[in-house]
Amino acid sequence: MILHHIQTSPSRDNALKLCLRYACKEDAILLSSDGVNALLLRQWTMALSPFKLMVLKDDVIARGLLERFKNVSLIDYNEFVIQALRYNKVITW
Repeated sequence: MILHHIQTSPSRDNALKLCLRYACKEDAILLSSDGVNALLLRQWTMALSPFKLMVLKDDVIARGLLERFKNVSLIDYNEFVIQALRYNKVITW
């Protein structure tokens, strides 16, 4: 089980695309920083739907997207640490 941590917007690089290529169903994906922008596009929302998805709440708030991401699992930094310890490996893309 791997926690995939995406920090960049899919419009900036191909980190999310590569992550999705290698992610398994039991893996989880955490979006932070500009990675939260992926949820603004339907194609990425659909591509992420089979996975356990978490988004850092502070990054969503910083971008003024809190109202838009009501149905997403928002976590704080403490929960990020807890999640990182639950998985066998954390890969930051």
